[in-house]
Amino acid sequence: MGIWPYVQFFPRFDPIIMGRTLESKKQIVETIEGLLDNSEMALVLDYKGLSTKEMSDLRSRLQKSDGICKVTKNTLMRQAIKGKESWTGLESLLTGTNAFVLIKGDVGSAVKAVQAFQKETQKSETKGGLFEGKLLSQDEIKAIAKLPSKEALMAQIAGAMNSITSKIAIGINEVPSGLARSLKQHSESGES
Repeated sequence: MGIWPYVQFFPRFDPIIMGRTLESKKQIVETIEGLLDNSEMALVLDYKGLSTKEMSDLRSRLQKSDGICKVTKNTLMRQAIKGKESWTGLESLLTGTNAFVLIKGDVGSAVKAVQAFQKETQKSETKGGLFEGKLLSQDEIKAIAKLPSKEALMAQIAGAMNSITSKIAIGINEVPSGLARSLKQHSESGES
């Protein structure tokens, strides 16, 4: 007899209701492939023990730095990275309960957001990451988090460029002034 006669009383155990169809799995894989194509970096987090509210908090923090947190089955992620050389390094991290942080913009800010979230909640840990096809160690991930934000870098570059242009302007102005001083000195020495 088995469990099937009792399914009518417990509809959540119905495999048709519970399982995903092949078509929905294909759509999920296509979505993940699209996200990977637009991402520069991926972090794999163990999200076990995180509440829905905490996951929403992480997602909103990541949104500010062009990051996205996606929870999906490891088998679907394997399908999405299959044949993509730059993402095959994730294969070794696909065990257990995983959330995938995909980052396409300000990598440093997104990693900082994840680390700040982990420090506050004390429930999640980073299993590893992948950047430009290279598997990252924990130390390398921490080093990325220490990088200044995109805006800070742009401000530093603008400041450096402003400094250079002002020095060039002073130098250009100094040439005629120096020439005038030299001529004046020469003329004064000739009068004596």
